[in-house]
Amino acid sequence: MPDSRIPLYVITGFLDSGKTTLLTDTLNMDYFNDGQRTVLLMCEDGEEEYDQQQLSHRNCRLIPVEDQEQLTTSFLQEIDRRYQPERVLLEFNGMWPMDILRDLKLPKGWGLYQSIHVIDGTTFEMYLNNMQSMIIDQVSEADIVLFNRCTPDMPMSGWKRSIRAVNRMCEIVFEDEKGEELEVEDILPYSLEEPHITLEDPDYGIWYLDIQEHPERYVGKTITYKAQAMTGMRLPKGTFVPGRNAMTCCEEDIRFFGFLCKYDKSRSLKKGEWITVTAEIRWEEASVYDGEGVVLYAQSVEKASRPEDPLVYFR
Repeated sequence: MPDSRIPLYVITGFLDSGKTTLLTDTLNMDYFNDGQRTVLLMCEDGEEEYDQQQLSHRNCRLIPVEDQEQLTTSFLQEIDRRYQPERVLLEFNGMWPMDILRDLKLPKGWGLYQSIHVIDGTTFEMYLNNMQSMIIDQVSEADIVLFNRCTPDMPMSGWKRSIRAVNRMCEIVFEDEKGEELEVEDILPYSLEEPHITLEDPDYGIWYLDIQEHPERYVGKTITYKAQAMTGMRLPKGTFVPGRNAMTCCEEDIRFFGFLCKYDKSRSLKKGEWITVTAEIRWEEASVYDGEGVVLYAQSVEKASRPEDPLVYFR
């Protein structure tokens, strides 16, 4: 059945990332320019300004949101009562905490339809180095992450991995200065032509993300890598998880990434010890995944020394 709720589109991103340009272009597209009563909630003034006359022609009412305390359920209910919108666009202030949106209860009959995070490729590295936690917070909620103003010499493959590390399900799009979409090739530090892949320590994160996005590349191959053994009573008998701790944002945001591995001597392993595992890669049902996923079948497990840098990074 079609969704009868009033759709809410949320656009996040830092100042001058291109949110206003995106919304203006969207409102001018045929599929969006259908005469529906639209309310655009603007939470910050950027370098680009909306053309009020054009918005009026598109049956779109622009409502400024002056401060974050104004963005409440009662405010949205008043918007709903006064303007009776058929569609709502929210251009969110990139410096406001995302908890405002997470905690915001929508008026009856509204529904979150899509969340888009916009990134300016020319300033992304600066923000990533200085405001990484804020980027991660916004990206983790997005259905689409749009990089604009990109050039071919930018490390877009690395950026793609950084986004995938915190939001595996979102769509990632790269556009150049003209708004044309750029194809971003996955650059892998190992050969997929070989039946046996040996991972270097820094390459674990790249492999971990790529195998989830393209499992067909790896099923049937053998993999060798250094990992820590994660054991526990909650895992099925005869299994453990060889994986690595990864920093997705900062030192306060370190998580363990690994896949289930079948190994008949798993009880001999100590939790957290370093090992080198060689295993066949399969894709199958597993209770720990609540569905299908990567399942490793160990061929050998040997003790190993701790790497010089035990953490994994996704850039």
